[in-house]
Amino acid sequence: MNDTKGTSLWSWVDDFKGDKVILIITLILMTASIVSVFSSSTLLALGQHTNRASIMVTQVKTVGIGAAVILLIYFLGNSRIYRFIGKCGFILSLGMLSVLAFNLDLGLVRAGEINGASRVIVIMGKQLHVFEIVKLLMVLYVSWALTTYKEGGFRLTKHLAAFTKKLSFLDTPIYQKTIYMYVPLVLVIGLIMRGSNSSALFLAAIMVSLFVIGGIDVKDIAVLVGVLVVAIGLLFAANALGVVEINRFDTGLSRVTNDEKAQMDSLIFYMPGEGHYNAAKYHYYLDKLRQPVGAKLAIKDGGFFGKGIGNSMQKYVVPVIFSDYMFSFIIEETGILGATIVIILYYSLLARGVWVAKRCEDYFDKMAVTGLSILIAAQAFMHMMVNVHFPLIPQTGQTLPLMSHGTSSFLVFSAVLGILLSLSKKTGTDGKEEVTSLHTTQESTMHNV
Repeated sequence: MNDTKGTSLWSWVDDFKGDKVILIITLILMTASIVSVFSSSTLLALGQHTNRASIMVTQVKTVGIGAAVILLIYFLGNSRIYRFIGKCGFILSLGMLSVLAFNLDLGLVRAGEINGASRVIVIMGKQLHVFEIVKLLMVLYVSWALTTYKEGGFRLTKHLAAFTKKLSFLDTPIYQKTIYMYVPLVLVIGLIMRGSNSSALFLAAIMVSLFVIGGIDVKDIAVLVGVLVVAIGLLFAANALGVVEINRFDTGLSRVTNDEKAQMDSLIFYMPGEGHYNAAKYHYYLDKLRQPVGAKLAIKDGGFFGKGIGNSMQKYVVPVIFSDYMFSFIIEETGILGATIVIILYYSLLARGVWVAKRCEDYFDKMAVTGLSILIAAQAFMHMMVNVHFPLIPQTGQTLPLMSHGTSSFLVFSAVLGILLSLSKKTGTDGKEEVTSLHTTQESTMHNV
């Protein structure tokens, strides 16, 4: 037999020191994104005056860059680097969000808009989706803050407390948690709400979950959640009274209180041939219903086995089916069967991430792996709940990680998975232990026989 070890792709995968389960799931999702984006991007192609083949080529390039990001982080990244990024995470997030909040133009860097909301910064002509980057940075920041709090390493408050007795209170647990954890959460969430209510609430839930997992007192969490609720309520009230003007509050409120039946009645009332035809109002209600109703129809038409790859009809109707409604599209073309496989993949990614986290010896690694695993799975399941019209979940845009169209989101989640794979190297959880255990069990059984 010819020895091909070291020359084949399989031998490289076999020698891979990171967690192989996470690697395989990542490869499956990235490969599937090429097919899903190609098949769903009809309206996108029309809007960009191009064709789906061109969009597929762009997606292949994005997948290639994402794979390069994963490998670069896997080989060059380490816990010390991630901890430093986490330490700077709040300041970096605050800087990017401030550019959006104050609509700054700093020459090479300026604020940009998507759908009338400040969500991107433009660097030398290239758009970066700020909220996706902030999610990653703040998960690493919370991991660093929890670790530093546990180690008693908050130097600034210690120095200030030692400088004068009047500031000695700063070296107490409650003030350290407030300064380094609670205040950053409130500031970041408040700034994100100017551009996206859903992203703000989503990140708040992730951060609070990490506080709970990290062992922060439940009473502190209850007070923090209460402060957030009151603050958001006051902002909504101020916006309603005209004291401040935050357009995304009105958008968020309309999504929560959205009554599709009433909108459908209005659409029928103003439609041509009904005696009350009003072109402006008819098209207004048509646009309001196009996405949620189209997503419902896609799910209904998909059935159990789906209509087949390339046979979707709602891709001609739903404007962002290639991003915000990708799960509905998957159901339409591959049915409940395909949707179940996708759900299993994301659930397995979460389960494996938690499994790896439990084997991390370093506390920062443990919290970072846990937080990043929750980030991926939570966004995936949030996307799915929006698509299937889960009760009390507003119709809001959240991409399906590594499957929806969107370069910034794709690359950020590639970085997330690169970090997970990098940190999994330290635990020795490369997937071989299950096979070894199985062989040991079989040998023991045969010996006993």
